[in-house]
Amino acid sequence: MSGTRLNKYIASSGLCSRRKADELIESGVVMVNGKKVTELGFTVNPKDKVFVNGKMIHPVKHEYYRFYKPAGYITTADDENGRKTIYDLIPENLHHLKPVGRLDRESTGLIILTNDGDLINDLTHPSVKVPKLYRVSINGKISQKDIDTMYKGIEIEPNKIAYAEVDVLEVDNNHTIMEVMLYQGLNRQIRKMFEHLGFEVLTLKRIQHATLNLDGLKRGMIKPIKPQQIKELRNFLNRIASKND
Repeated sequence: MSGTRLNKYIASSGLCSRRKADELIESGVVMVNGKKVTELGFTVNPKDKVFVNGKMIHPVKHEYYRFYKPAGYITTADDENGRKTIYDLIPENLHHLKPVGRLDRESTGLIILTNDGDLINDLTHPSVKVPKLYRVSINGKISQKDIDTMYKGIEIEPNKIAYAEVDVLEVDNNHTIMEVMLYQGLNRQIRKMFEHLGFEVLTLKRIQHATLNLDGLKRGMIKPIKPQQIKELRNFLNRIASKND
């Protein structure tokens, strides 16, 4: 039977990733042409009508953007406390896009925005160690012992071990500027790691996520990601995934 696999069709609507779509199918909330479908290998054709939780979905064109987040904004669409969000800076016609990961309120730097659920999953799933590079300054002189401790791992919360690779760029008795590489996505990971070592993070900026960086962006600016860059990003993620298999 020709057609598109149901999980891919659901993911192409921007609702979720293919993995999450499989869970929705198995849970019995997906209907095709009025009939419940729980078969993971089920395929659909362009004229078929697909519903998830009673709502009809349609494939959409995937969009990809880079955004340079300034300090003072949180990475969410809504905030019950009335704080400023990144969507206050993003054009309204792009408000349907979702951020890939988060940066806390005072952190700055690169955020990828997309409606491609599969890509979001591939960039954030714990099983895929996607590198993220940060420029960080702290209020003191870091030692080699501290760097080694961060590499070996620090328990920032009960049963949560955080790891980081550190490359010092500038250091004196009052402050240290460094690049910090993460392969995890734990909440406020860098700040908690330095706090554990007795330092305060003064500035924190994400400068690269996988193959994408801040080149050509100023704070508060958003730009579409070129098709060639998406191709390079997918190839990079495929190489990482093959190493983890």
